[in-house]
Amino acid sequence: MSAATVLAQEVACRRGNRTVVSGVDLTVPAGTRLAVVGPNGSGKTTLLRVLSGLDAPASGAIRIDGENLHGMPARRRAHTIAVVGQEERPSGELTVAEAVGLGRTPYRNPWSGAGLGERGIIEDALAAVGLRGWGDRSCSQLSGGERHRVVLARALAQRTAVLVLDEPTNHLDAAWRLRFMQILDDLECTVVAAMHDLDLVLRHFDAVAVIADGTLFAHGPPTEVLNSRLLREVFDVAGDVISHPATGRSHLLLTHAEPAFNRSRGI
Repeated sequence: MSAATVLAQEVACRRGNRTVVSGVDLTVPAGTRLAVVGPNGSGKTTLLRVLSGLDAPASGAIRIDGENLHGMPARRRAHTIAVVGQEERPSGELTVAEAVGLGRTPYRNPWSGAGLGERGIIEDALAAVGLRGWGDRSCSQLSGGERHRVVLARALAQRTAVLVLDEPTNHLDAAWRLRFMQILDDLECTVVAAMHDLDLVLRHFDAVAVIADGTLFAHGPPTEVLNSRLLREVFDVAGDVISHPATGRSHLLLTHAEPAFNRSRGI
């Protein structure tokens, strides 16, 4: 799995007739991980849909290794970017292997099935999300968290240069949140993910983009951006970055909610 550089140039995003986010300039170097964070309704999902090519920007451009994303043919875009939406679930009519195998669709000729090589890719993707040997099970028999892991495996099976995830740890229990973040740590591709868990952002991402008040409010390394002042101004919480007494790794400690600021936030 290769990696590609994602470049957003003066991007504005609309939902209906309303501009939700504007003036977004971002560079995500190949092989790095960018977390997109912000209050509920700030426009994270709207921005991700534009960054992934699902929606066109109201203005500006997204470039993948210099090529305009929204000018790419659909098949090449599917070879380049895999996307997992926040509430995606596999069809209950499919087996687990069939659902994960949908990630290989961009590489197949019309009406062709999975070859021997693809079966190995599907099995590897299932193993990565802890579902080795589950290929023959019906998706209708899975729990919500297991279905979410199947969708994540589908994206891994797509083997693209860029992986875009909207709240990827939703519906995962505590152990699988940590395991999934380790999976992301080990990937070679570029990762852009909307995240709610700021502590995971601090420990597993190279950069964070904070969306608030319809703009790119802040951008940079998580340990520098997620300071106590920004937490208070953007998220209405009090918190600090601390070092774990045993590992020395940075963690985010949130202590209490602050009175909400009178701020105009996007949707």
